[in-house]
Amino acid sequence: MHVEVEIFKVQKRFPLTISRGTTAQTMNVWLRVEQDGIEGWGEASPFSLGDYRQSTEMLKEALQQIAPVLKTFSPMERQQISQILQKLQIPSSAQAAVDVALYDWLGKRVGLPLWQLWGLDRSRIVPTSVTIGINSPEMAKARVRDWLQLTDVRILKVKLGNPAGVEADQEMLMAVQQEAPALELFVDANGGWSLDDAVFMCSWLAKQGVKYVEQPLPRGEEALLAQLKERSPLPIFVDESCLTSRDIPHLADCVHGINIKLMKAGGLTEVIQMIHTARACGLQVMFGCYSDSLLANTAMAHLSPLADYLDLDSHLNLIDDPFVGTVIQTGRLLPNDGPGLGVQRQCN
Repeated sequence: MHVEVEIFKVQKRFPLTISRGTTAQTMNVWLRVEQDGIEGWGEASPFSLGDYRQSTEMLKEALQQIAPVLKTFSPMERQQISQILQKLQIPSSAQAAVDVALYDWLGKRVGLPLWQLWGLDRSRIVPTSVTIGINSPEMAKARVRDWLQLTDVRILKVKLGNPAGVEADQEMLMAVQQEAPALELFVDANGGWSLDDAVFMCSWLAKQGVKYVEQPLPRGEEALLAQLKERSPLPIFVDESCLTSRDIPHLADCVHGINIKLMKAGGLTEVIQMIHTARACGLQVMFGCYSDSLLANTAMAHLSPLADYLDLDSHLNLIDDPFVGTVIQTGRLLPNDGPGLGVQRQCN
C-alpha cells in the first residue's frame, strides 16, 4: 500500500489550562494509506504525561520510519503490521494513526461505517462533556457562556487541581455552577491534588452534585488510590494512571472506572481490548482525548455506544480543524453513515 505522512496545525479557540500547564495549539500528524484506489486516514497527536512524552517530531519520524515497511503489506494484514509496530516500539500515537487508517480503509472497502461493521447501536451514545480549563471564576463563567453559544452543551467537565490550592478550585467550581446551574458537572484534577486534598475535595464536590472525579492523584501515586476510594463518596476514574489494558487489572480494586484515549491506547484495536478488560474487572468506561481533531475523535465516536461517559470535545475547540463528518446532535457526537470513518477533508 502507498503511505503519506503530513503535519497539520490545530489552534484552540480557547487555550486550555490544566494542572500541568496551558495549551493553545499543537502540530498533529495525518497519515494516509492507499490501496486499490481506496484511502484510509489516521491521526497521531502529541501528548505529555509528565516525563512520559510523545512529541510531534517523534511521531512524524516514527511514521516516516515505518512507511517503507507498510508499503510491503496489504491493509488486510493487520496482525502482521501490529506485530511489527510493537517490535519496533513505535510510539502509541503513531500506532493509533496506523490502526485507525487500516480500519478506515476496511470500512470503505466493504462500504460500511465502522459502527455498523461492529454491529453497534448509535442510539446508545451518551452526550459528550465539554471542558472548562483552570481559570479565574470570572473567566470560567465566560468560558461557560462561550460553550453555550458554540454548541449544544449538556455536560461540563471542569478542570481543577489549581496550583493556587483547593480554595481556588472551590471558587471556580461555584462560579461554573452559578453560570450553568442546570448542567451536569464532571471534575478532572489531572493529578493536581494530594491525598488529603483529594479526600476533602471529593466530599465537598459530592455535596455540589458533581457526578465523578477523574485522576485526583498524580501519576505514580496509584498506591494511594485504594485509600481514596474507601473515603470518597464520589466515583473515582483514572486517566494518566491507565495507558493500556495491561494497567487495568492492577487498578481494578482501587477505582470505579478508567478513561480510555486513542493516543494512549495505540489504536482502536487496543481501545476495544481495554473496554472488554475494564468490563471484566467491573469498571466503568469513559472516552477522552488530547488536542485531537475531528478525525481522531470520530474514530472513538464509532465505539462510543460501548462507553458510559464521553469527553470527546477537543475538535469543538479548534478554529481550523481540517476535517468534517461527525456532528453534534442533542449533545451527542454521532458518526454518520459514510463508509469507514465517514470523515472528509474540509474545503477551504
